[in-house]
Amino acid sequence: MSTDPETTEEARPGTPEATDPAAADAMEPADAGRNAGEDGAEPSGTPAGEGGTEAAAQLSEAEAELAAQRVERERIERRKADRKGPIESGAKLSGTAADLLAAVRAVESGERPATEVFETAPAPRRPAAAPEPVRRPQPTPVAEPGAPAPAAVDAVRAVLSDGGAPESLASQVAVALGEGADARLRSDPWLLLRVGGVRPEQADGFARALLGAECGPDDVRRGRAVTGWLLEQAALAGHTALEMPALLAALAQRGVPDPDAAVQGTLAEGEALVFQDALEEPGAPARPHPAEAAGDSGDTAADGDGEDGEEERPVRVLVGLERYALAEESLADGLARLVNSVPKQDGPAEAWQRAATTAGGSAGELIAAVAGHGLVLHTGGHASLVDPARLLHEAPVLGLRAWAAAHTAGGRDECAALLTGLDGPDAAADRAGRGTATVAGLLAGTEGPGRDPEGALDLDLLIVLDAPQLDVETAALLVESLPDGARLVLSGDPAVLWSAGPGRVFADLLATRACPRIASRVPDPGPLGELVSGIGVGELNQVEAPGKEVVIVPVRDAAEAVHRTVQLVADSVPRAIGVPAEQTVVITPGHGGAAGTRALNAALKERLNPGPGRFGGFDPGDRIAYSPAPGRMLPGRVVQADADGLHLSCADGPVVVAREQVERSVRHGWALTAHQAAGARWPAVVVVLPGDAAQALSRPWVYTAFGRADRHLSVVHGVEQALPRAVAEIPAKPRSTRLPALLRAQLPPAG
Repeated sequence: MSTDPETTEEARPGTPEATDPAAADAMEPADAGRNAGEDGAEPSGTPAGEGGTEAAAQLSEAEAELAAQRVERERIERRKADRKGPIESGAKLSGTAADLLAAVRAVESGERPATEVFETAPAPRRPAAAPEPVRRPQPTPVAEPGAPAPAAVDAVRAVLSDGGAPESLASQVAVALGEGADARLRSDPWLLLRVGGVRPEQADGFARALLGAECGPDDVRRGRAVTGWLLEQAALAGHTALEMPALLAALAQRGVPDPDAAVQGTLAEGEALVFQDALEEPGAPARPHPAEAAGDSGDTAADGDGEDGEEERPVRVLVGLERYALAEESLADGLARLVNSVPKQDGPAEAWQRAATTAGGSAGELIAAVAGHGLVLHTGGHASLVDPARLLHEAPVLGLRAWAAAHTAGGRDECAALLTGLDGPDAAADRAGRGTATVAGLLAGTEGPGRDPEGALDLDLLIVLDAPQLDVETAALLVESLPDGARLVLSGDPAVLWSAGPGRVFADLLATRACPRIASRVPDPGPLGELVSGIGVGELNQVEAPGKEVVIVPVRDAAEAVHRTVQLVADSVPRAIGVPAEQTVVITPGHGGAAGTRALNAALKERLNPGPGRFGGFDPGDRIAYSPAPGRMLPGRVVQADADGLHLSCADGPVVVAREQVERSVRHGWALTAHQAAGARWPAVVVVLPGDAAQALSRPWVYTAFGRADRHLSVVHGVEQALPRAVAEIPAKPRSTRLPALLRAQLPPAG
């Protein structure tokens, strides 16, 4: 492991030491505003973990909650019972909060200061796929809202003015609340929390100004609004549902006098759903039945016996927004359909056997597993991409129309390059019926094979690369878009950061052992591969780097970290390593702070492309990161700006971003967070670890950041022993999801 390319002083990250117990704290069920897609965001006090006995005791009316949701649950059960019937595939699982997520992320992650919270605009929704005529029914997509009428905006503006809120919020409120927004807001000021970026304390001040003496912390309207807000923040932190004790504890922290009544009010209004999931995971701690926890001695379950005298199974009670509940239910149904189905007959068995034998190794094992199963998991590091590429290469011989879909355009192109190398120059005729695409392009219909007459994807085999980046909604869309008899392969590195959106689909599937799992035996090569592989198992090793593949640059403070980063990108790496600045990316834990992405991008722009920023802070030639939807990032450059908006050149072609959307969806892109960089690789990477980043580090973060480098990695190191401690002792922060329990209910136990 080398030092700065321009120096000879030796340095290393250090060796693991005993960790500070505080540094190993796991993410609580809703690390408040922390956006799972934006690293380094500061917590804002949403659910702080599972409550103790007092919180559990508030579940005395759990049965009443379930009864209040009987209509919703019966509807879900009917949908599950109909899963063998015709479906509409490709419909978008959505909810009323879809257009709020990006604005919330911007503020809660630190991308925008709190003083500018009311300037944030709502996120555009992804266009819903066209409904299909004969496939299983799914929730009806929510239509893209149009611009509110000027009169409606003016009416809302008057209410905001009366309450002392910035009038610039008027358009967002009108969109979020719909028809009669002004009257709804005046009668229930806490509805302001439905606007992206608004926090409870701000909504409280607005309510006091409008309601005066009528305003109080025990107002039922406040309880419902804060409950919904907490569930939204939990989703931003990656959770699809919250355990009831955690939600009750968080409501108490937010000054709600009767948390149980607030939750029940939210459930009664249909704004959330309640679930009871049996705890059957090996080693899971036994938890009392809600009625037993409440001390209701009159309930049979409280005695621990069912009707036949059998002990009541321990359960956990969860509350979640309908949007993610339906997504997870739909995903579980679709995955169970794949696991329990017999794949469509295609090539002869001899062809499959011959292909597996020819491929050999883990690629041959993958082909053999796909031969007889509708769902297969494939794990491995970056070099293991050759295994699914080999499967894609053999697909035509096996009678399969096959496509591989990656999280990023770079991943798509890398798989395509591997496929071309396997095919050879004279195999163009054999490439029909297969190809590579991005996941977003596949679902939108701009890439891939298109849809068959029934609305399903026109393919027999779908290989999803970067599978850990799938959130529950995207995964549900993909699974429900598969035709009957199709095969699905989910391939990825389980050690990287999880998806920016809620859920942990790939990890949940690996844990349930519901289908074959093939572990690649293709190692990542060179010093970089050795370093990253060690991090994956919790070891920060010193590696020999004769070609300066790995360089450590020690710094004392954030100012020096910014200075050395600019020097590395603009001078040292191009001269000593031969990688130009435009092929180098900087990765840092967060957007804010003295060495966050904002500060680094400002310094890099001043050095690499100085200018006045006359196009909303951008100039032609600026390197940018464009986010067309939450959880997606497209790298590119600014071309020009005109009346139509900001013109960008991205990997998938030219993009025009409307003027009103530039501020919330385009940022400078020399420096990124690890979540933004996930799924992509660059020839050279500079990872910046300022002293204030120590608490943001974890093994998956370090693994993901270091693993983005293809040829060279520089580490601007200012966290001392916090780095080896994070690698050795701080695992991924937990997420609350229902997918494992849903799959266990539909699939046989693992053999």
